[in-house]
Amino acid sequence: MDVKLYQNPDAPIEARVEDLLQRMTLEEKVAQLGSIGPKELLDENGKFLPEQAAKQIPHGIGQITRLAGASGIEPEQAARAANELQEFLSKNTRLQIPAILHEECLSGFMAKGGTTYPQAIGMACTWEPELIQAMTNEIHKQLRAVGAHLGLSPVLDLARDYRWGRVEETFGEDPYLVAQMAVAYIKGLQGNDLRTGVIGTLKHFAGHGFSEGGRNHAPVNIGLRDLWETCLFPYEAAIRLAKAGSVMNAYHVLDGIPCAASKELLTDILRKELGFDGIVVADYSSIKMLHTEHKVAASLQEAGMMALEAGLDIELPKVECYGQYLIDAVNSGYLSVATVDRSVKRHLRMKFKLGLFENPYVNVNDVITVFETKEQRELARDIARKSIVLLKNENQLLPIKKDIKSIAVIGPSANSTRNVLGDYAYSAHVNSPEDAVPVVSILEGIKAKVSSDVTINYAEGCGIMSRSKGGFPEAVEAAKKSDLAIVVVGGRSGLSGLINPQAISDVDFTVRGIVTDTDGESHDRTTLDLYGVQEDLVKAIHATNVPTVVVLINGRPLSIEWIDQNIPAIVEAWLPGSEAGNAIADVLFGDYNPSGKLCVSIPREVGQMPVHYNRTPISYNRHYLHVNNKPLYEFGYGLSYTSFEYSNLQISPTETLAASEITIEFDLKNTGQVAGAEIAQLYINDEYASRSRPVKELKGFAKVQLEPGESKRIQIKLSTDQLAFYNKDFNLVVEPGKFNVMIGSSSEDIRLTGEFHIIGEAKEVNAERQFFSTCTISSIN
Repeated sequence: MDVKLYQNPDAPIEARVEDLLQRMTLEEKVAQLGSIGPKELLDENGKFLPEQAAKQIPHGIGQITRLAGASGIEPEQAARAANELQEFLSKNTRLQIPAILHEECLSGFMAKGGTTYPQAIGMACTWEPELIQAMTNEIHKQLRAVGAHLGLSPVLDLARDYRWGRVEETFGEDPYLVAQMAVAYIKGLQGNDLRTGVIGTLKHFAGHGFSEGGRNHAPVNIGLRDLWETCLFPYEAAIRLAKAGSVMNAYHVLDGIPCAASKELLTDILRKELGFDGIVVADYSSIKMLHTEHKVAASLQEAGMMALEAGLDIELPKVECYGQYLIDAVNSGYLSVATVDRSVKRHLRMKFKLGLFENPYVNVNDVITVFETKEQRELARDIARKSIVLLKNENQLLPIKKDIKSIAVIGPSANSTRNVLGDYAYSAHVNSPEDAVPVVSILEGIKAKVSSDVTINYAEGCGIMSRSKGGFPEAVEAAKKSDLAIVVVGGRSGLSGLINPQAISDVDFTVRGIVTDTDGESHDRTTLDLYGVQEDLVKAIHATNVPTVVVLINGRPLSIEWIDQNIPAIVEAWLPGSEAGNAIADVLFGDYNPSGKLCVSIPREVGQMPVHYNRTPISYNRHYLHVNNKPLYEFGYGLSYTSFEYSNLQISPTETLAASEITIEFDLKNTGQVAGAEIAQLYINDEYASRSRPVKELKGFAKVQLEPGESKRIQIKLSTDQLAFYNKDFNLVVEPGKFNVMIGSSSEDIRLTGEFHIIGEAKEVNAERQFFSTCTISSIN
C-alpha cells in the first residue's frame, strides 16, 4: 500500500500539512473551510445517510456542526453516526481527510445526556479555577466519547451592562478573574495532549460585552487602551498560558469595522500581538451578516472574501458565503489561492494535532460509561453549592434550624427544573419540554433534605411573566401555615425568543405556545426588575410576618432593592444546573456553608450601569441626583455562616525596582462557630500615573478553608508585571510610583491596607510577562 507523507504518523506535522496541501484541488481546499449540520446528513431517527453525504460533501468537509446537540439523538446514536460519517470520508473522498466535529459546552455538553453544570456566571462566583478545570475535564470526556473534537466555549466577554441577555454566559466583570477561569477552563477541556482532548474556543473576539444599550450584536464603542487592558487580557492569558486552539469572532462592529471582517483584529492583534496560532471560527452566520446587516459587503461572495482575507478560517454553522463563492472568486482573480491556503493549512494542522488521521473513530460500546456518572453528578452539586452567594442573613435566619416543623416553598421557580438551567443548557437552548438529564428542583431538594416530621407547604403563587395574582391566596395560606417561607423567584433563560409582554394581560405566557424566556442570548432588557408580579408575590408573603427567605434564580444580576430592604435573608443561586435543588438545600440547611462571592456588581437601579468596581476615580466619585453610583452589592461580596478576621499584614519589599516581585502576607482566622471558606482578595491601586488608573484592580485571591478558631497564613507573590498598563505612547509599561495594597473580603470591604513603591526607570513588559500572582496557604501553629 502506498502510504503518502501526510498519512505517515511519524512525519512532522508541518511536513504532513504541506504534503497534503499540494495534493489538494481548489474544491478540496475550500471544502475544508466549510461546515454542515446533521439535518443534511442524518435521517429523523439519527441514522447516517451516505447517499446524502455523497451529494453534500463530495470533496470532504472542514467541520460538522453539532452532530449530537442539533439532532436530539442519544449519545450512543451520536457516536455511531460520527463513526459512519468519518468512515464515509475515509472511503468516499479522494484524500480521505477526516472532519472535526464541534459541539457547544458552556455549562456542560449541550446535548442529550450531557451533565448540566451551573451557568458560567455561577462558576465564576466559586472563585475556584481548579474546580472549573475538573469540570471541563469531565466535559471533554463526554465530547470525545461521541466523536466531538472542538467545543465552542468558554465566553470571555466581560459583563459590564446587565441589560445584555448574555451576561449569564460570562465569568463576570473583572478581567483578572475572567482570565483565571478561562485558563482553567481551557486546560481541562484540551488536556495535555489534543489527541485525547477537545479544542477550546475563546469567544467572542472581542469586546462583545460592551455593546450599545446592552443589546446583543450592537456596536461596541471602547477606547483602544481599555480594549487591550480589559477585553483582550483574558484572551492573551488563555492563549499564552493554556494554548487555546480556537477563537470565535464577535458579531458587532468595533470602531466601525465588523469583527468578522477586521484584519486588524483577527490577524494583526490576535496572531501577531497575542501569539495565537490556532483556528478562527465564525460565530454562526456572522459572515453572512457582513452583507445582510452590517452592509459592508455588497454580496455574499464579497462577504466571504472579506472574512477570509481578515483571517476567519472557517464558516459556521453551514456554508453560505464560502464554498462555491470562494472557488469562483479565485477562478475570477478576485481572491488569491495563497489566502485560501493559509486557512486550509491552519485547519489541517489542527486535524493532525487531534490525531484524526490515525484514529477518527470512537468506541460506541464505551460511550455510556462517561455519561452522568456518580462523580459527575457530585461535581455538579459541588460547583452549584460553591457558586451560591449569600447576600443577606439578618438575625442568622439561615441556616434553617433542624427542629423546624413546617416550611412553605413558594414561587414560580420553586418546583421548576427548566428555570434552573442557563441558555446553553440543552433543554433551555432548544426549548425542550423535557430535561436532557435528571434535574433536581428546589422543592425536591428541600423535601429530600428534611425528615418526614417536617411539613412542606408548596404553592406556585404566580408564573414568571404572568400578571395574574390568582395564585396569591394559596401562596399566602401556605406561608401562614408554616414556620418559615422560602420564596423562589427570578427569570427563565433560553434562546427561543420573547414576545412583547404588553400583548397579553392576565394569562401565563406558557399558553398557546407563547415563549416565556426572560434571559439569555437575544433576550436583552431595559429593566432589571423581576418580571410579572413576582415582586408583588414576595411582598404578599412578607406581609404575613412569617420569616422569609428569598432565593433568586437569575440569569443575570437583578436590581432587588425593595427585597434587600425588607426581606431578612436573600440567596443568589444563579442558574445552578442539574443538581440545583440539592445544592440549594445544602446551603439553606447548613450542610454546606456558603462561600460564593459575586463576580459582578449588582446595581440598585438600571440607570447606574456601568457600575463595575474598577472604574477610574472621576467615575467612581460622581453621583446621580437621587442615588449615588455605588452598587447594591459590590464585586467580591458574599456572606458566610461564620466570620473571618484579617490581621498581620506584611509587604516585602516596600521599595523595589520595576523588574521584581512583591510578597504580601497576612493572617486569616475563622472567628465563628462553624467551618467555612473565605475568599480573601488582593486589590492594588496605582495612586498617580501618566494616565488615569482604576481606583482598585483585583490582582490575586485565595480561597481558604478554616475550622472554627483556626488561623492560616496567606502569602501572595505579586509580579510587578501585573502593574503594567498601556501608556500615552501605547507601550505596556510598569511606571515608578506609590502602589496601595488592599486586602479585603470584597472590593468594598477592605480589611487591611499597606503600600509599596516602585523606584527607578519605567520598565516595558513583553509577551513573557506574568499574568497572575501565586498564592501559598500555610497553617499557623
